[in-house]
Amino acid sequence: MARLRLIEGAADGLQPADPSEALPDAEALDAYSRTVTSVAERLRESVANLRVGRRTRRGRTEGGGSAVVITPDGYMLTSAHVVEGTDGRGQAAFPDGRSFGAELVGTDPLSDLAVLRADAGNLTPAELGDADSLHVGQLVVAIGSPLGFHGSVTAGVVSALGRALPTRSRSAVRLVENVIQTDAALNPGNSGGALADGLGRVIGINTAVAGVGLGLAVPINDATRKIVAQLMGEGRVRRAFIGIVGGARPLPPRFASKNGGTAVEVVEVVEGSPAAQAGLRPEDLIVEVDGRSMPDVGELQRLMVAESIGRPLEARVIRGAREFPIEIVPVELDT
Repeated sequence: MARLRLIEGAADGLQPADPSEALPDAEALDAYSRTVTSVAERLRESVANLRVGRRTRRGRTEGGGSAVVITPDGYMLTSAHVVEGTDGRGQAAFPDGRSFGAELVGTDPLSDLAVLRADAGNLTPAELGDADSLHVGQLVVAIGSPLGFHGSVTAGVVSALGRALPTRSRSAVRLVENVIQTDAALNPGNSGGALADGLGRVIGINTAVAGVGLGLAVPINDATRKIVAQLMGEGRVRRAFIGIVGGARPLPPRFASKNGGTAVEVVEVVEGSPAAQAGLRPEDLIVEVDGRSMPDVGELQRLMVAESIGRPLEARVIRGAREFPIEIVPVELDT
């Protein structure tokens, strides 16, 4: 809209300004708008509208979400729940009108991440960033296909960091750690899309709409990069399993000075699991495993990697007034 200026003697006092006096686009955009516009332009060709088919009792239905291109030869990252229950095939559509068939390469419900590969060889990959460097209040931009509207852009800030998102696969329950909370508007269909920082680097994969003004994204960091690499190479993620349900609990004062303030309390032991075979019981406190302190369940989860499968791990346990060592041999988690 042209600017208005005061004209002396004009009947209404206002007349349109000379169009030649309009501000240049670069000046008309404030810094916030320039940043959001720049991120949107940078990622426009890297985020696809993903359509997938599901078989139900009523026949085949179509669902959708978003996917982020991570390699020029068609590998794309999305949310595991977007492709859950599908036949492993879908269609990836891009803003320039191109559309390609896509096949599921691997999925990991316990991190809510999945990798697909589009039948294309000249795609524009997004640059992956590091969510561990984010700060609360930092500008973020979400790009995806909410409600099927391709290439939609919303912006907001990082509302909180360090959230935990419960995930489940069969009987296994796991917390996705360091989930990003944002107030950038997310809607169904944004899942699998990009959450980017002000430089256009993807620092999260949008995963959930938790309420009005409250969206969650799985972070892109060293841990999730390893998951993505395993999905691309093996189609699955191997994890170790000991078979407990636990939670953080303050240590009794007599043990706190030596072992820190908290430990993992065993709430439940899965029958026949490595933990049961090792003699763990409910109410036991696990203070150390493999030489590492266990202040919370997240620290124990970080130890449950493929390298721990079949390897004896020494743990220190507090039971009542007694502290003693036990040996646990993790098995591979069946997901």
